[in-house]
Amino acid sequence: MKNCFVSAVVVAAGNSTRMGLEISKQFIDLNGEPVIARTLNAFEKSSVIDSVVVVCRDSDKKQIEDIVLQNDLKKVKSIALGGLTRDESVRNGIFKCDERTTHFAIHDGARPLISLNDIKKVVSCAVENGSAVLATFVTDTIKVVDENDEIVSTPVRSTLRAVQTPQVFEKNIYLKALEYAKENNELVTDDCKLVENIGGKIKIVIGSETNIKLTTKNDIKLAESILKEERL
Repeated sequence: MKNCFVSAVVVAAGNSTRMGLEISKQFIDLNGEPVIARTLNAFEKSSVIDSVVVVCRDSDKKQIEDIVLQNDLKKVKSIALGGLTRDESVRNGIFKCDERTTHFAIHDGARPLISLNDIKKVVSCAVENGSAVLATFVTDTIKVVDENDEIVSTPVRSTLRAVQTPQVFEKNIYLKALEYAKENNELVTDDCKLVENIGGKIKIVIGSETNIKLTTKNDIKLAESILKEERL
């Protein structure tokens, strides 16, 4: 895409507590390859990604550096250290990006099944519209509950989307959203919410249901099953 420089910020700084393993989920073997290697390889191969910054825990940095070298990941230009919260980790990654960056593509390191097609679709949409995010349709009925776990309301399912990553934003929009969050002490776990807070409009791009986030051991089994099906 002309006149665009897209930097991917791959956030791999979580503590993996819900996985219940002694190692970071970024290094779990997924059909012969570490999770983070699969994730980074997708962005390495993508024709719409120009540069990659990885955000990780200090204790994981050396291992990720080794993975970058072993996989000859030339687009990985920097490794940033994670913060105490996800938004702080993203912020650290953002400020390690190439100064030529026009758009940020923020992605969970633990989504290793992201496809080249989905990366291209969401980046292209963000370049055209300013901001875009991958999402899928919601198939379950969702209930809003109160502090007593009693149902308060039922949103109309057709208006709901399950948001994934990458979430892609034009640089100036995202930096403005970060500054607003800092000034107002906003802590959010979703980058879209940052942009929503300043009145930004974000386009939904329907992605693949296989772009799952690895959070529990069952997710690992599901990812292995998906990869096995793809090889058949």
